Order: sequence, then structure tokens, then C-alpha cells
Amino acid sequence: MRSYLLSLFLSVIIITSSCKHKKEEESKNFISVLSLIKKQVAHVDSSLYSIMKVVYTDSLNIDTSYIPREQFAEVAKEFLDIPDLSDKKVAKRYKEEPAVHDEMMNRVIITYTPINPDKEEIKRQELLATPIPGEDARVNNIIIIREISNRDSFLQKKMLWQLDKSFQVVTTSQKPGKPEISTTTKVIWNEAPSYE
Repeated sequence: MRSYLLSLFLSVIIITSSCKHKKEEESKNFISVLSLIKKQVAHVDSSLYSIMKVVYTDSLNIDTSYIPREQFAEVAKEFLDIPDLSDKKVAKRYKEEPAVHDEMMNRVIITYTPINPDKEEIKRQELLATPIPGEDARVNNIIIIREISNRDSFLQKKMLWQLDKSFQVVTTSQKPGKPEISTTTKVIWNEAPSYE
């Protein structure tokens, strides 16, 4: 009888802890940054925008070109291969930082970071949204930080997507004994170009 009660007690503890673990996993209702970007790509792909690509290399060389709409998704592919936080398997590897309200910018900042940063290339997914009274906040900007580091090299990409306007990728790389190389690629479709 005593062993029966002990096994029953252990079973209840195991079931309770597994239910609690499942609730924690299910409660992660992250915003899908990837879905927002895919909608933007689909919009640009079906629009009549003139799409300009500007590449700055070490702030000295500027190369400007126009790209066809059919190539837009390929040019935006670095944004399209980020982990989808709405996928439960991916979401369990990330955490949501407490939302911050920046009163000066009138923005709410929602940040997702990896639980184990050493195991993830994407170190940060961040949404900047404007609160609208009586409605959902409107996302204005998406910021993504990607880092790949090993013994032979370091690569960092700081990626900014300005909804309905443009995106920019600042790539910094360095190999042992070599100077750091920095390249900025900006793709503009609904914004006045700036050559600063």
C-alpha cells in the first residue's frame, strides 16, 4: 500500500510538472517578425515602385543601381531567413524582454533575444511600434542583429527594415591580422534616397 501511494504521488508530481512546462511553452505568443517582412516583400513585389540599391563600402565608395521587382526577394533574403518566432520549436529558444515605452520617440520597443546566445546566429529581433489609442500599435521599424564568430573570422550584420520605405544591412567583418571591413547596403522603394 505504501509503495502504491508513493508511486501515485510521484506520478502526480511528474504530470503536474509536465503540464506546467507545456503551459510555459504554449504561453509564448511572440510576434512573427518574419511574417511582417514577408508581407512587405509581397507588397513590393506586386507594386510599381522603382527600387534602388545603394552600396557604401568603408564609407568611401558608393555604388548605386536599380533592381527589378523580380529580384527584390533575393536582395531581401537576409531578412527572409531569420527564425520565425511564431513557430513553437523556435520560440522555445528565445525570450521576450520586458517591453519599453520610449516617450521621446513615442515608440514601444519589443525585443526578442536567444536564451542561449552562443547557439544562435540571430542575437536580437526588435520591433519599434507607435502606440495608437484604441487600436493595435503600428510597427514602424524592425531591427535584427546577426553574428557569426569562429577562430578564423567575425561577421556581424546589423539589419534595419523601415516598413513601407526601405531596408538597410550594415555588414562588418574581420579576419585575423586583417583590417575590419564595413559595407552598408540600402534598398529603397518608397523613400527619398540619401547619400550621406
